[in-house]
Amino acid sequence: MTKVSILVPVYNVEKYLRDSLNSLINQTMPDIEIICINDGSTDGASMNKGLESAKGEYIGIVESDDFVKNTTFEDLYNLAEKNNLDMVKSDFYYYITSNETARQAGLIKKKNENKVLSVKDDIFMLKLPPSIWSAIYKKSFLNENNIRFLETASASYQDTSFAFKTLATAKRLMFTSKPYVYYRQDNENSSIHRKDKVYNICYEWEEITKYINERLEVKEVVNQVKLSTQFNAYKWNLVRIDECYKDEFIDKYQQTFKEYVNNNEIQKDFYIKTSKKELPMLLNDKESYRKFIDKITRQHQEKTKRRKLFSIKINYSRASIVLFGKQIVEIG
Repeated sequence: MTKVSILVPVYNVEKYLRDSLNSLINQTMPDIEIICINDGSTDGASMNKGLESAKGEYIGIVESDDFVKNTTFEDLYNLAEKNNLDMVKSDFYYYITSNETARQAGLIKKKNENKVLSVKDDIFMLKLPPSIWSAIYKKSFLNENNIRFLETASASYQDTSFAFKTLATAKRLMFTSKPYVYYRQDNENSSIHRKDKVYNICYEWEEITKYINERLEVKEVVNQVKLSTQFNAYKWNLVRIDECYKDEFIDKYQQTFKEYVNNNEIQKDFYIKTSKKELPMLLNDKESYRKFIDKITRQHQEKTKRRKLFSIKINYSRASIVLFGKQIVEIG
């Protein structure tokens, strides 16, 4: 029996595809299948077709501009099989092609490492970056919970709803702080200037809303973190999209959260990870909110420039110092 099926979307990524596929061909686990998917199809359903055709007990995903350690799927499968997991999620590296440097993300909390968990044990695991490619998923778990990718044209951000649904639904989940995936940071392709992708983040959150509304026992646990994460995701999208789309996107943002307020969905737990000033400003003073976003955008641009020269990063499991784009100190 195939132990792990690895889905690889391969549309328009010839520049890095060889490195990605070589890292999969050289896996130490022999019982895998590699399914290359044309994810540029106009119906956006290609990843789901890959899931349907996969024969593996577990499903892995590797973006074709990334690459992985050769023990990745053997290590993750052994953890999953030993503990009868719905999914196991690892840490990863941020990888810079130009100078071939890798910096560990360090996003896994030590208190959560190597334990069988569910979202009830730590609701804030839902705020992790989607990074669906740093995990493997039991296929029967995905099927039983009807977890699939949202089928949208010019697919983008499809990892958002898939990641949320898996984390919110898994009853047996384990994290490991070992990094396996090299997540490439300097791929030139970008969606921030494309009109057809400005609202894809909204479609993903609308899919999440629909999914949990159909599962009230899940919604009861996750809804306030879902709402605050959605609020911050829309803000993040506003900061990065082209200037010509920002006012239009704020209208969409405002309308969405007015509906939540009118439906009495926003509760006090929403504000644990969200500023109490921002939601009223968005709802009642669009001009001030636009100025607020412009300020954040400038700060983001300045921070990005500074980070290329010097940065210090401290998180759950590690610390690093980067000088002129080169990591000179790493602890953990």
